[in-house]
Amino acid sequence: MRTIRVLLAFAAALALSQAQAADWPSHPITLIVPFSAGGGVDVSARIQAQRMGELLGQPIVVENIGAAAGMAGSARVAKADPDGYTVLIGNSGTQAYSQALYKAPLYNSLTDFTPVGLATESPRILIARKDFPAANLKDFVAYVKANQGQLQFASAGVGSGTHLPCVLLNTAMGVNVTHVPYRGEAPAQQDLIGGRIDYMCSTIQTGAVLAKQGTVKGIAVMAAHRSKVIADLGTTTEQGLPGVEASVWNAFFLPAKAPAAIVAKLNKAMSDTLDDPAIHTRLQDLGLEIAAPERRTPDYLAKFQADEVARWGKVVHDAGISAD
Repeated sequence: MRTIRVLLAFAAALALSQAQAADWPSHPITLIVPFSAGGGVDVSARIQAQRMGELLGQPIVVENIGAAAGMAGSARVAKADPDGYTVLIGNSGTQAYSQALYKAPLYNSLTDFTPVGLATESPRILIARKDFPAANLKDFVAYVKANQGQLQFASAGVGSGTHLPCVLLNTAMGVNVTHVPYRGEAPAQQDLIGGRIDYMCSTIQTGAVLAKQGTVKGIAVMAAHRSKVIADLGTTTEQGLPGVEASVWNAFFLPAKAPAAIVAKLNKAMSDTLDDPAIHTRLQDLGLEIAAPERRTPDYLAKFQADEVARWGKVVHDAGISAD
């Protein structure tokens, strides 16, 4: 009898989920971007939101909540009604780094959200001051090891997507280099251009442009394969440091316990949007890599995110980093 009751309850829940999905969406959806307007995540989110809204038959309204390193906006989604009308575009920082950087993060990124799908990735690029005495990763590593006490690396802030990748790099090199955090990537890059800082792990969108201009020196792309925006620059793996890969990823999430049928419907809209040639090109022009279809599923994102939390948690703890 107990088994029958469980099966009946499951069937009822499934029927309710399907009924909710059949009517969803019946009014506009809010997409929370947990960062300020005009940034890389915001721009790519708006491109995707417009097309996804067209496919779903309801507008997707972007709302920026940029505070607490992205946790404020993410926490709002975690506490929202799981009816499919409040969506988060989260990234490595909000859904992975935050869990180790803070003693008491505002949410549990693995249990307070329902994964929808991985969308894009933005690899980091190792760049150095233009007069840095190394032109490739092998020579870079040798020079840093010999001069680590006199060198400094920059980032956009403690725990940022330009900080932890360089911590990963430094750990792989076995060096202890002074970290200089800035309030944003732009001022850090300006000091790198001016030769006041030695190197940084920049976003590919801006770092590749600077390297092509010759205002900084491109050393390596921190990814499994080369980037189309700077195809002549080798990766860390190609140049002798396998495993030193750092891409900041963007993915869509709903609050925990969102109906499976709504998740599937939103996932399809996301995936179809990424397959749209015009959208695909616009995102690639921003320096983003589109997740392959098999990596866009909710199940893949759930496992991928858990692995990322564990991976970056180890990097943070081993280096003794705290954002509190």
